[in-house]
Amino acid sequence: MLAEADALTLLERGGIEIEGRLVDASNTTLRAEISLDGLTRRCVYKPVRGERPLWDFPDGTLAGREVSAYLVSRATGWDLVPPTILRDGPLGPGAVQLWIDEPEEAPSLIGFVPAYDVPDGWFPVASARDEDGDAFALAHADDVRLARLAVFDAVINNADRKGGHVLYPASGGVHGVDHGVSFHVENKLRTVLWGWTGEPLPEEAVLVLEQLLSDLSGPLGDSLEEHLTISEVQHVTLRARRLLRTARFPQPPTDWPAIPWPPI
Repeated sequence: MLAEADALTLLERGGIEIEGRLVDASNTTLRAEISLDGLTRRCVYKPVRGERPLWDFPDGTLAGREVSAYLVSRATGWDLVPPTILRDGPLGPGAVQLWIDEPEEAPSLIGFVPAYDVPDGWFPVASARDEDGDAFALAHADDVRLARLAVFDAVINNADRKGGHVLYPASGGVHGVDHGVSFHVENKLRTVLWGWTGEPLPEEAVLVLEQLLSDLSGPLGDSLEEHLTISEVQHVTLRARRLLRTARFPQPPTDWPAIPWPPI
């Protein structure tokens, strides 16, 4: 397992050789090898020039939002986002993130299950039917790792937490990826992790949010302003304060789709 400091050095200074494109991604997303001083790992490279224009996010800002998500994750101490930096690459500036390998038998804590057979300890969050009319539930496990991710998504205002954006490395944790549409000043939270809606926040989340607010008034806030507008950074603070004030998981929005499409 590569230490975080070593991973950041590799991402910042390593030579990048593109292997291919991840064709399911909506923006240009490339898998590459990155090498430095005999150490080689895989990474994900998302060049700014490959970002698809969006009506609600400024052009050319998605890579910086990916890096900002990593910075907030690192401040929480929860290790939710793989090491991610902004640097020049073969196709120009872009986000470069350490590739996360999953075991062949990696568990899935989010998915569609028969509506009559939701596993014990899982939350159903939405109903669906397949082409034959059979009823299914979109559900996720009542798992502390996902709960942390739900709090994190509320802080960064993640507009695209699909089930497929959650990875399960061999280390036993979970990693969230694809955070390019986060940090908007308007409430755009869309996620499949609504199982704790309105429930009290865990005590550890309260402590993390308190420390995060302190960090946002110092070096973390300064680092985020390299990639986000001042208003966007201020709204990170406002969202963290709101979570602390209510001490509960957020409610789904009423003026914005609560679940991304496709959800998985």
